[in-house]
Amino acid sequence: MRFQQQLSFNKALSFHALIKILIDPVLMISSLFFLAIYFEDKLTSQYVVLSIMLFALSFPGSWHKSRSLFEELSNTVGQWLVIVGILLFFGYATDYLNQFAQKVVVVWVVVTPLVLIFSHLLVAKYLGSKHYIASVKRTAVMIGVNELSHQLHDRINSSPELAIDIKGFFDVVSENYSSQQQLNCRQLIGSVTQLPSYVKLNKIDLIYIALPPSLHEEILTVLDDLKDTTASIYFVPNFFIADLIQARIDDIDGMPVVAVCETPFSGFNGFVKGLSDLVLATIILCLISPILIILGLGVKLSSPGPVLFKQRRYGLDGHEIVVYKFRSMTVTEDGDKVMQAKVNDKRVTRFGKFIRKTSLDELPQFINVLQGRMSIVGPRPHAVSHNEMYRKVIKGYMVRHKVKPGITGWAQVNGFRGETETVDSMKSRIEYDLDYLKKWSLSLDLKIILKTILLVFKDSKAY
Repeated sequence: MRFQQQLSFNKALSFHALIKILIDPVLMISSLFFLAIYFEDKLTSQYVVLSIMLFALSFPGSWHKSRSLFEELSNTVGQWLVIVGILLFFGYATDYLNQFAQKVVVVWVVVTPLVLIFSHLLVAKYLGSKHYIASVKRTAVMIGVNELSHQLHDRINSSPELAIDIKGFFDVVSENYSSQQQLNCRQLIGSVTQLPSYVKLNKIDLIYIALPPSLHEEILTVLDDLKDTTASIYFVPNFFIADLIQARIDDIDGMPVVAVCETPFSGFNGFVKGLSDLVLATIILCLISPILIILGLGVKLSSPGPVLFKQRRYGLDGHEIVVYKFRSMTVTEDGDKVMQAKVNDKRVTRFGKFIRKTSLDELPQFINVLQGRMSIVGPRPHAVSHNEMYRKVIKGYMVRHKVKPGITGWAQVNGFRGETETVDSMKSRIEYDLDYLKKWSLSLDLKIILKTILLVFKDSKAY
C-alpha cells in the first residue's frame, strides 16, 4: 500500500511538472493542426515546419497558476502576441507566410489565446481540486527551527498544489545552537530523539533537514536514526537562504557538487540564446541598414566628431569589451571618470537628443551582438569607471556579468532606464538584473523585446 502511494505521488509530480512546460507548446501546435485539417482537409509540410518553429519559441513553457483572471489574461495574451509577432515578422521577411491559407492563420491567431486561457483555468482548477490534492497529499516534518526552515515552511504552505501537509518541527538541543527560535515556534513537536518513533507512528512521508553545518555530528546521528523509516529525506543546505543564481546540483565523476552562482546559459540554453541572438541580429541589421546610413549622416552633419562612439564596458565574466553607439554628445568620454548624461545635459547635441529619446543611438550594438560581445537581451553594460565604483558599494554587482550584456534588459523595461542618480537606484537596477539571471527563459526574452518596442517612444526617462 505504501509503495502504491509513493508511485501515485511520483506520477502526480511528473504530471504537474510536464503540465508546466508542455501545456502551452502542445495547445498552440494542436490548435494549428486542427484548424489546418478543418479548413484544408489535410496537413501539409508547411504546417509541420511552422509547428517546429512554434515549439522552439514556446518550449519550455513557464505557465503557472495566476493569482487573478486579469493576471492570467495579461500573461497569456502578452506571451502569445510576442510569439505571433516573431512568426509574422519572419513570415513577411522570407515570404513564407504566403504558403499558408489566410483563413487558417487569422482564425489560429484569434482562437489560440482563448484556448490557452480556458485550458489554464481548467488545469488550475483541477490541480487545486480536492480529488487531485487527495491523490498526492503527503505529510512532512522539518528538522531545525530557524529562518531557513520557516522560509521553506511558508513556501510550501503558499503552494497548495504541492499537497504537502507539514505536521511540525523537530529540533536539536545543542550548546552551539541557539534555541530562542524554539520558544517562538508554535509547531515545535519535540527533540530529534523523538523523531524516528513519530515518523513511524504517524506515517510521515517527507522529512526536511534544515540544520546548520556546525551541527554535522547531530545531522549524521539523525540520518542514522532515520534508516529504520521509509520516509523520503531532503537536506536543505543553509546557504540556500542566500540569493542564489541558477542554483542546481551537478556531479563530477559521480561526486555531487552544488552550483551556487552559475550562468543560465550553459548547455542547451546557451545554444538557444546564442542562436536566437545570431539569427535576430542578422535579420534586424539587414532590415535597418538604410536607417543606419541615414542616422550616421545625421550624426556627422549635426556636429563635428566621429559617427560612432566607442566605449569600454565590462562584458561576459567581467572582461572588457568595446561597445558601439551613435555619438549623441559633443564629447566621447571613456576615461577613469565618466559623467552620466543628465536631463537637459548641454553636452547632448540636438540630433543626439532625438536618437537618445528614441534609443536609435543603440542600434549599432546589433553589430556587437554579431561579434559575440553582447546579447539582444541582458543586463545593460556600464562604463568601466562606473563598474569600478559600484562594485565596491553594491553587494552582488559583478554577478550580473555572468552573462553577456544586452541592448535592452529586464531593469530597463521596469523603469530603470537612463541616469542612476543615487546608489539606491543603481541597487534597484541590479536587483532586476539578478532577477533576470534567475528567471531567464526564451519567453522572458521575447517579453522584454516587446516591452522595449512599446517603451521606445513613450519612456519619460529617455533623454
